Amino acid sequence: MTQTDLNTLRIAVAQLNPTLGDVSGNLAMAREARKDAAREGADLLMLTELFISGYPPEDLVLKPSFLKACLKAVEALAADTADGGPGVLVGFPRQGETGRHNAVALLDAGKIIAIRDKVDLPNYGEFDEKRVFTEGSISGPYNFRGVRIGIPICEEIWNDMGVCETLAEAGAEILLVPNGSPYYRGKLDVRYQVALRQVIETGLPLLFANQLGGQDELVFDGASFAFNADKSLAFQLSQFETAFTVTDWRREEDGWRCLPGPMAHIPEKEEADYHACMLGFRDYVNKNGFKSVVLGLSGGIDSAVCAAIAVDALGEERVRTIMLPYRYTSEDSFKDAADCAKALGCRYDIVPISEPVEGFLASLSDMFEGTDQGITEENLQSRTRGTILMAISNKFGSMVVTTGNKSEMSVGYATLYGDMNGGFNPIKDLYKMQVYAIAEWRNAHVPPDALGPSGEVIPKNIISKAPSAELRPDQKDQDSLPPYPVLDDILECLVEQEMGTEEIVARGHDAATVHRIEHLLYLAEYKRRQSAPGVKITKKNFGRDRRYPITNRFRDR
Repeated sequence: MTQTDLNTLRIAVAQLNPTLGDVSGNLAMAREARKDAAREGADLLMLTELFISGYPPEDLVLKPSFLKACLKAVEALAADTADGGPGVLVGFPRQGETGRHNAVALLDAGKIIAIRDKVDLPNYGEFDEKRVFTEGSISGPYNFRGVRIGIPICEEIWNDMGVCETLAEAGAEILLVPNGSPYYRGKLDVRYQVALRQVIETGLPLLFANQLGGQDELVFDGASFAFNADKSLAFQLSQFETAFTVTDWRREEDGWRCLPGPMAHIPEKEEADYHACMLGFRDYVNKNGFKSVVLGLSGGIDSAVCAAIAVDALGEERVRTIMLPYRYTSEDSFKDAADCAKALGCRYDIVPISEPVEGFLASLSDMFEGTDQGITEENLQSRTRGTILMAISNKFGSMVVTTGNKSEMSVGYATLYGDMNGGFNPIKDLYKMQVYAIAEWRNAHVPPDALGPSGEVIPKNIISKAPSAELRPDQKDQDSLPPYPVLDDILECLVEQEMGTEEIVARGHDAATVHRIEHLLYLAEYKRRQSAPGVKITKKNFGRDRRYPITNRFRDR
């Protein structure tokens, strides 16, 4: 587009996967995207929130050298635009005169032609931006080659601070929104509602470009889109995978309109959750430099699903599974674990734990004399398994995969320094019944970007048998816990919805059971503080979203 051709605009949208802190790598990625945009004849390349640094950078932005590196990268990218090719819209953290800012730079003609500092800094759930950033000021639109572009940044379209309204009143013609919006189930529908509210209130078309990739517990799912002023969906990019498209905009009598673009399939429910677990796990392992992973494969549903996610994310050659049997391990568990590993094609080893467990018991026999056997002895089995897995990790450099689900983590049905050992947990934010659901889904489907095989990868017997930790004869989880459908409903009420116990009892649950689960939930906080990070799937995961005190005597009676 030239200065005299003001009726068309080509905007390239790059939904990419930057790595936090890899400033040079993220700059290189932006440059490649700009080359692609130039080949497609784009006028402007749009990147996402804090793309240069990665998001969320947390306290890394307190380091002046990091901010200087980010600014240097943006200046280098700006210099590239002197070639007359596409301009660039890119997010970066910057040091201003009054503080640090979550900023967006508009680059063109070899220079930074505008900088916008984020006004509305989110400070809830997984966000903690007010801690490290200073609020910017509301500003008007920027003239990009004759088009007045409004640039609200992520949170500024979610709340009623008037940013979009101010931009519209100041003459903005198009709203371009760079985002770092993490996934939880059903999040895209929420984004649609948020974007449409701004479209209706401003009468302007809106392009929502979202980051992709795993960053510790968070998964950014992409799924970028645009709405026209008439509320029609102009395009929808894919979810959980990198994407690049060039959108064509045309000035009409009543304003700018985005011409129809790609309409990608958007996964739902179990399909979306599985994609999120896989992407979050893959990026955690790869971005932290682990060449392989190892996990205990017990023959139970949780470890089987984790093994499937690991193979799908990394490939069978990078996944090693270990069966760690003791006297209570059933023949079914032996067979189920072996069948699962065979179906996935990954390495499977058996390391019996009888000798080390008996050695621990012998060492403690004098001290434990006169006491009854119980949970202590059961936990020794779990801790022996954890120690062996960590030894394998140390010897071969493989990250240990933790395999506990959210139901167990909620009530403390897990052993510190035992089955809680490990570097990352792909199912940490999935309740037990959700684990069963994604197992059924994975047996019937294989994600397009999965490296694992198609077909049944989790044996049916693993799904159908009663869950058990197998730490004593004939043990079943429901010896200690309510049935999982009951437990999960109570936990969702307590955790996700913060409901009072009376409200939960009114749903039809036994009062004593509800009070007991609430007590266990609070009691297990100290364990959760020491647990491995894991993919956020629900609206309220443990850690970032739900921060309860460890010392806490409140009980809702």
